[in-house]
Amino acid sequence: MIEIRGDSVFISGYVNAVLRESDFIPSPQGRFKEIIQPKAFERSLQRAKDVFLLFNHDENKKLGSLTEGNLKLYEDSIGLKAETEIRNSDIIEKAKKDRGFLQGWSFGFIERKSRFEQGKDGIERRFIEDLDLLEVSLLSVKPAYPATSVEIRKDGIFERRYTDFEIQKSIVDFSRYENEIKLLKLKGVL
Repeated sequence: MIEIRGDSVFISGYVNAVLRESDFIPSPQGRFKEIIQPKAFERSLQRAKDVFLLFNHDENKKLGSLTEGNLKLYEDSIGLKAETEIRNSDIIEKAKKDRGFLQGWSFGFIERKSRFEQGKDGIERRFIEDLDLLEVSLLSVKPAYPATSVEIRKDGIFERRYTDFEIQKSIVDFSRYENEIKLLKLKGVL
């Protein structure tokens, strides 16, 4: 849901639906699809000291965090749900002008436990069983996981906008991964 109230914008939606495949993710060993297993986010949130809220995985565009009190995260039967109040004037202005400005959510993490399996369809899949969640990001670009949602309040009616797209195989954007490495360095993990 996106609801603008004066100098704040309230946003909620699903960062990730568990047991759903990502689009293809590039790696030095080739492309694979990723699936987050149930309770992985719940375990991570129990251990987390903080999780940042960023815009497009950019640590220079921090919008808040759990410890700042403007971000709430929890895992339910669907997946990782986020609720946030943002006071960033750029985000508020863009949300006012263009309801389609936000395309979905994404997240940055360190894998703690995973396994790879080759499917009968020939596609390799990585199943994430446990992780350390570092950040969640609101995106103005298409997310790697198509099963995210940003809920929009328009004329008193709630509309849930699920993102779903076909990745362009000829274009691979590694900036997301570079930003995640920078974030890990900021947190002192690397």
